[in-house]
Amino acid sequence: MNTSNTMEQSDAKNPSLRDTEGMTQKQEGGERYFHFDPSKLHKLRNDKPWMNDAKHFKKVAVSPSAVMKMMMHCHSGVEKGIKKGGNPIEVMGLMIGCPDPDSPHTLVVTDIYPLPIEGFETRVVADDDSVINYMIRLSDSIEKTRREKLMGWYHSHPFDVGIRSHSYLSQTDVTTQLLWQNTEDPNGFPFLAIVLDPLRSLAKNIPELKAFRVYPPTYTAPPNECPDGSVVTDNNARLEVWGSCWNRYYELEIEYFISSSASKILGTLTQNFLWMRTLGHTPMLESEYRERWPERVNVVADRIKKSIVAIGEPVGSVTSAGKGSSSTRTVSVGTVKTGPSGGESSDRVDTGTSTWKENREEDEFEQACRAIQEFASERLEGSIVQGTKNDLFLD
Repeated sequence: MNTSNTMEQSDAKNPSLRDTEGMTQKQEGGERYFHFDPSKLHKLRNDKPWMNDAKHFKKVAVSPSAVMKMMMHCHSGVEKGIKKGGNPIEVMGLMIGCPDPDSPHTLVVTDIYPLPIEGFETRVVADDDSVINYMIRLSDSIEKTRREKLMGWYHSHPFDVGIRSHSYLSQTDVTTQLLWQNTEDPNGFPFLAIVLDPLRSLAKNIPELKAFRVYPPTYTAPPNECPDGSVVTDNNARLEVWGSCWNRYYELEIEYFISSSASKILGTLTQNFLWMRTLGHTPMLESEYRERWPERVNVVADRIKKSIVAIGEPVGSVTSAGKGSSSTRTVSVGTVKTGPSGGESSDRVDTGTSTWKENREEDEFEQACRAIQEFASERLEGSIVQGTKNDLFLD
């Protein structure tokens, strides 16, 4: 699997909110998401075309305000967990919106509501009585005050910052999403799942999120097809990117929409103010970036050490004795034993490790090396930007 191509495809599906030009281009299309024909929507809910097609929905249109609220909620979970001296906390919330009556293969997310739920390690479930009662009251309130309906849920995966996004569905997530779909889809309310990676979002300074729908149990995905539509034959590569349930769900393309009035305000801010922020802002110098940097480096360093040890390279494993005794050194091809005079007395090659395990260990080492390259690129880019600013404004 070409991981670099996979990441490029992933980034293409998750544009930055700072890309104001792209938002302006969607101005006309974005306006209609705020004004839809109720009769068309009612007909679409009655027809329920998604019940006959496991991959009916292809795209998700999300309002910038909904994205920002999700990101703020997920970041609050990160801060709360770290302040307690532990790991970042997973959070969860509900989304409101509707299927697009003018483009039936598109789901529209207009707003979100955080839930008082916390979890750890790919498990965040709304199974507490107080939370369930809260969701019931919230649903009743939305029915009375909003035209939109509950149409999805989101949650965070605040794991370590690696070379790939942690936006995927775990086994628990797939079970939860399937339950929602089985309950809501037949009633005309197709349900969506969005997973956010808040730590990677902080490191990259762009929102890192992906949208998914789960296949019904009767549907069999094409052989070796991953959620993004790519065909990958390497099982380890599939598991690393998409989790153990990689063939039970699929990814939807994400786009952002904005109203014409908001677009004009954003354009004014971009012309009059944001250029100053661009010149005065260097992510590498921010406190959050500096605080996270040692942790990111240590994680990759540990992975390299484990990979090297597993492959068989010497990492502090050389032991020696005085003159007249023997010494043993572990090397990648076996064990070389030297005699009292230092000359080689015997050697042997240990080939007990199976080929698949060696390949996996080499893949992990290669991934760690790519992470180092990414770190180096970040530092180099930051240094070049800062050096350019110094030359322009300080000299």
